[in-house]
Amino acid sequence: MSLRKYLTSRVFLVQVFLAVLIIAVLGYLFMHWLTFTTDHGNEITVPNLSRLTEEQVEEKLDALDLQYILLDSVNYRSDYPKFSVVQQDPLPGEKVKVGRKVYIKINSSGFSSVKVPDLVNRTYREAVPTLRALGLEEGTITYIPNLGKDMVLEMRFKGRNIQAGDKVLKSSKIDLVLGDGKASYEEDTVTDSIASPIEEMPNEQ
Repeated sequence: MSLRKYLTSRVFLVQVFLAVLIIAVLGYLFMHWLTFTTDHGNEITVPNLSRLTEEQVEEKLDALDLQYILLDSVNYRSDYPKFSVVQQDPLPGEKVKVGRKVYIKINSSGFSSVKVPDLVNRTYREAVPTLRALGLEEGTITYIPNLGKDMVLEMRFKGRNIQAGDKVLKSSKIDLVLGDGKASYEEDTVTDSIASPIEEMPNEQ
């Protein structure tokens, strides 16, 4: 049988049909397998876990076939309940697959304490960034007569004087007493003269 006759024969056409049918079936089965393994079309919307406790997070994610991983606690934030979720990844509203892990960070139980830095004899412009770097805040500013304009003379906390090294809670407000720069050398001299009485000269014989 010649090649032309074979290509147009019924046997060859049946074989071609069967080959195409097998390829189609295999392609169909492969697509279904791929859909099953990747959970295509079976996505879950990540819920908002903000302000929930770890127990509430576990209960809520279990109901959605999701998991959670606790990464760490963050510095205490007064606008969130203690031990509640402050951050999450993925964010609320994102689409994820079944079994996806949601990473969370929770609020700590309270402010940690820090040591008050030595701000005395430093300028106001130097003092404020130093406070903020330690998680402290600038409180009330009071001026008193002194040659050093905007120079820190005293530090106060809740009405009492404090010293460098004293411990306060983070986010505490530190009141600063500054020099107004209006005192004159003459005023200081007069003050010193009044404070130190002049010694009497011995009487001449």
